[in-house]
Amino acid sequence: MTTPPALLIAGHGARDDGGAEALRALVRVLGERHPEVPVAGGFFGAPASPMPLADAVDGLVARGATRIAAVPLLLAPTGPVAETLPAALARAAERHPGLAHACAAELGPHPVLLEALERRLDEALGAGTRRPEDRARTTVLLVGRGSTDPYANAEVVRAARLLWEGRGFAGVETAFVTQAAPDVPAGLDRCRVLAATGAGGPGRIVVLPYFLLPGDLLERVCMQTEGWAAAHPDTEVYGAGVIGATAQVAEAVMERYRELAGEPLPGGYRAAAGDARDSDGVLRQTAAGNQEKHAGAH
Repeated sequence: MTTPPALLIAGHGARDDGGAEALRALVRVLGERHPEVPVAGGFFGAPASPMPLADAVDGLVARGATRIAAVPLLLAPTGPVAETLPAALARAAERHPGLAHACAAELGPHPVLLEALERRLDEALGAGTRRPEDRARTTVLLVGRGSTDPYANAEVVRAARLLWEGRGFAGVETAFVTQAAPDVPAGLDRCRVLAATGAGGPGRIVVLPYFLLPGDLLERVCMQTEGWAAAHPDTEVYGAGVIGATAQVAEAVMERYRELAGEPLPGGYRAAAGDARDSDGVLRQTAAGNQEKHAGAH
């Protein structure tokens, strides 16, 4: 029997303990659900991270791993960054000659993650989402990280459209925390206009962070939302939580892992092109310093 590759869950840019604890929780969930697969997690793109990617790689090798399948814990591409996941993984593997490794695409707006987002909306509104007319007067502002790459931002817009389809909300608008427009206050301005013109009665807005883990970006979203709400006391504004280390996230991560491991998967979910790939869009696998090109489409 072929030993399965180890699973490395790669978060991006987290420097705070909240994000690290959420990643640890996700590692525990996957370890309990799939004891046959060695699992570890770490962050790339954050020099001061409490869970460096290199430490996670070292730990997997110490447990006997000779192959690593890295799954980026991203909902959308980050766009241009100082260090991509393939580069960070290759650097972390330099101390382990012969270690084979490959990177998957980001998670994207996977159907199970859209369900998790809907659950966060329901939690934010409490009993106020039980009737169709309640949802009909609710406008959602989906807030992504933001990037200078328009394709990365377009993935957030795509997620908003998929979240809106068939769920009965008045609308799902988008905003970004950094590097892209509209920002959160401008997005809330648009939602306020749409809520005022809706047919479902007095409107309300839910700010929904499009993040998997808590961290600095979530704090910025909360501060901007609270500031806008204070300036518009006539508008109902609710704040939702991040997706977190849920069973849905674990399911999406394992789907990406199995794609790399070569296991058949049910369904036909198509991933977007993501940051896991090099700049030329090619998925690369490295073993003992040699590169092999694979098809970049999923």
